[in-house]
Amino acid sequence: MAIGAYISANLTHSQMKVMLMLAENEMDIFSLDDLKELIGNSLENINEIIENLVHKKIISRIERGKYCRANFRDEKVIGCFLVPDGAVAYWSALNLHGLTEQFPNTVFIQTTHIKKDKAVLGVTYQFVKIKNTKRTGIVTQGFGNYKYRLTDKEKTIVDCFDLSQYSGGYSELIRAFDQTDINQDKMIQYCRAIGNISVVKRLAFLAELLEKPKMTRFLKYAEGEVNPRYVLIDPFGEEEGIFNNKWKLRLNITAEEILDICNKQY
Repeated sequence: MAIGAYISANLTHSQMKVMLMLAENEMDIFSLDDLKELIGNSLENINEIIENLVHKKIISRIERGKYCRANFRDEKVIGCFLVPDGAVAYWSALNLHGLTEQFPNTVFIQTTHIKKDKAVLGVTYQFVKIKNTKRTGIVTQGFGNYKYRLTDKEKTIVDCFDLSQYSGGYSELIRAFDQTDINQDKMIQYCRAIGNISVVKRLAFLAELLEKPKMTRFLKYAEGEVNPRYVLIDPFGEEEGIFNNKWKLRLNITAEEILDICNKQY
């Protein structure tokens, strides 16, 4: 915001000093602790100053102790800022990677911390807590104030098969797996990290059926992980369908239906 706009908003000298300091340090999103560290002892009543700036709608409160400029609305950055290790994941990451055209109404954030779902500045955020061992495959996107963490393509697919209730639909997930190039070594790494054998079985079956290229090492890895227990290919479907002995799956979505989802011939 230009200095002239600050003046027209009837800012006090202290409020002007804070806004100029934010501008000089290019801070569009920040915590109260960040600001206190930046300002030091030059202003004693920083809490009151910030509250007045919020009241004047020059700064927006994200949640207690976390703020952004009034015109800052990058939901990916805000979502990651709400938890110390937050990363955009699941359906939201599928969309950002171009693996689905469906746009979620909720921003899914993966974290190792417990955080209640909440709405911030008109956007709904859902926080999915995972074990520390599952936190891998995260990349950083954007620059400056617009940096945010995101699960990479392969981790996004593995995560969505692991917790498919956050994937935006099982058919859409199968289609995404079919249509994207896969780094099989990353798939092995991430499957080991999540420790879900059912996911390995489903991915291996789909890789074979859909004739995914360059998946030989992944299929060999999967063969060594298969256990005797049968699981459904669609974990939210009915207990029905033929049994696949190799991958110990019950095909409550038939092979023909899967190929039809992917616009392939049976």
